[in-house]
Amino acid sequence: MSNSLEQQIVDLLAKGDKKALNLLYENYADSLYGVILKVTINEELAQDALQETFVKVWKNAKKYDAKKAKLFTWLFRIAKNTAIDKLRSFNNRFEKEVQIDKSNVYILPTASLNQDVLDLKEHVARLDEKYQIVLKALFFEGMTQQEASEELDIPLGTIKSRLKIGLRELKKVYDPEIN
Repeated sequence: MSNSLEQQIVDLLAKGDKKALNLLYENYADSLYGVILKVTINEELAQDALQETFVKVWKNAKKYDAKKAKLFTWLFRIAKNTAIDKLRSFNNRFEKEVQIDKSNVYILPTASLNQDVLDLKEHVARLDEKYQIVLKALFFEGMTQQEASEELDIPLGTIKSRLKIGLRELKKVYDPEIN
């Protein structure tokens, strides 16, 4: 880039002439896009950041001081900072959207809890161990009967029988009138 073209752009920016924006885009967009893409590693973010860069350049055109930095250096700093901001904003939004470990899907309001069933694990712990193992696998670890059969190395039929008997024993605890 010739110094005369750079000086022309600087003069147009200082006057607030929109021709400066066209010249900037024609002469610097590819280089700035390359810088931005290296930071964001995402074409869509890079395109947005490039557009924001030119908006910032236009809004701050009168602040440019040729004594402090060459035009490209000034543009480079704005582009890089815009890309970093864009990437941070994207990452923050992504982290807020994907919070599997902080999910409240399984948290029930205490008003909806049946107070009589809060001690379920305690009652399961009082059953014979062979029933405990099956109930824990199915209800507390979320396994299917087939998975429990494979994991515990117990035949599927035995899993089903122990489940049925274990549930029958628990039912005696929670509904004593059925005995």
